[in-house]
Amino acid sequence: MISKSSILSLALLFAVSLSFAQDNNPVIENMVKEANENSQLEKLAHELLDVVGPRLVGTPQMQNAHDWAVAKYKSWGIDARNEKWGEWRGWERGITHIDMLSPRVQTIQGMQLAWNPSTSSDGVTAEAIVLPENIKDSLDFVKWLPNVKGKFVMVSMKQPTGRPDYNWEEFATEESFEKMKEARDEQSQEWRANLNRAGYNGRSIITALEDAGASGIIASYWSRGFGVNKIFSARTKTIPTVDLELEDYTMLYRLAEYGSKPTLKIVAESKELGRVPTFNTIAEIKGSEKPEEYVILSAHFDSWDGATGATDNGTGTLVMMEAMRLLKKFYPNPRRTILVGHWGSEEQGLNGSRAFVEDNPEIVKNVQALFNQDNGTGRVVNISGAGFLHAYDYLSSWLNAVPDDITQHIETNFPGIPSGGGSDNASFVAAGAPAFNLSALNWSYWNYTWHTNRDTYDKVVFDDVRSNAILTAILTYMASEDPETTSREKIVLPINPRTGEQRTWPEPRSPQRDGGRN
Repeated sequence: MISKSSILSLALLFAVSLSFAQDNNPVIENMVKEANENSQLEKLAHELLDVVGPRLVGTPQMQNAHDWAVAKYKSWGIDARNEKWGEWRGWERGITHIDMLSPRVQTIQGMQLAWNPSTSSDGVTAEAIVLPENIKDSLDFVKWLPNVKGKFVMVSMKQPTGRPDYNWEEFATEESFEKMKEARDEQSQEWRANLNRAGYNGRSIITALEDAGASGIIASYWSRGFGVNKIFSARTKTIPTVDLELEDYTMLYRLAEYGSKPTLKIVAESKELGRVPTFNTIAEIKGSEKPEEYVILSAHFDSWDGATGATDNGTGTLVMMEAMRLLKKFYPNPRRTILVGHWGSEEQGLNGSRAFVEDNPEIVKNVQALFNQDNGTGRVVNISGAGFLHAYDYLSSWLNAVPDDITQHIETNFPGIPSGGGSDNASFVAAGAPAFNLSALNWSYWNYTWHTNRDTYDKVVFDDVRSNAILTAILTYMASEDPETTSREKIVLPINPRTGEQRTWPEPRSPQRDGGRN
């Protein structure tokens, strides 16, 4: 039986442990006031997104971003450095210009894909053709293949509508909407089946077309929204690959189908820069009492380069930089070391954060908590315990110090399950470190900004980003000040219903340190 004196002692200990979280905490009050009245987010966003631009791994722009971040941190009195973790194919995007020359003249909206082999400044002029329908088998396709020599080949399905589903849902009759979806599904299935009968899939056919003498590849990766395409990497070695916006792609496809023989001129200039070093940018405020223990702020720095990577992951980067600025100004002598990691090459497989975990086991072993933000410009609406059994005990007490106007939007999920991938928190979770993703409201992220040609400054919702910076700064402060070391005890994971077997904790994976080879 617990005595009254023991209960009183426990109550006092609990009160002391949370005393720094109560109202009128000057550190928290000052950080909130500064964030609301003297935010640097808009200026940082302009410098990173408009001036530096997209941050594709291996490009000069990525290096410019690393150097800019180090200089910015140093201007705030924060120690910062670039840490090399590998090498990548160096490449720099140049001019893309696409014109239809016949049956009429029109400038076409599109762009070369990342790591595209350069054309000359004169470009390439050729007829655009489509893949044959109703391919019988691989022998039938082999007979047709010589037709691609000297031609641009269109390798994406012609979408039956350029209107997003939500537009159909609002304006079409229910019968018309269902009819469209059924026809689209049938068309998509037949497109894949046709490629399979030829002996290829959407990726492997590119090599076959290039080997057969095609002059270039034309694709259109529509993102199911008005004016948006996803922009990834070229798979050709010597001929250009361009992605066209849906409206122009389907127009060209129809012209080719109807026998109008559209002719295009494609200029897609770029530079090969050999092997270049790849980095993480690391900044830290040294701890005064427990410098060997760490609270880590986490956001990947790289992006695809169809636009400027504003919400993937410019906004996560801005959150962590602003939070560090607030912490340095009002909490310059933290109990634990506060470290921020701006990771490289997340988009190719969490490479930067995996390298950091692999190269810094002593830091990872002493992580008090890590806060990661990656999925867009929206306010944080969900925090999971990531499979750590006692995450509720400390995360809920830290969240108690955050203003109500921020926490009222946040749902928590305890104990949650560990992330196996998706963003850089997974690299740390796999190593057993308590790493938590600050999951945001999507603001049409998946359709309109995730890896698209429209992921630009104007899509940033600064009120939400400001809220996230305040949240991150306070959580970091609370984690640093907490007298207790966070528990790393893991839950027993549930049975996988698909396999009937016990789920296992994700294992650490090594990064790809020599990437981007042709």
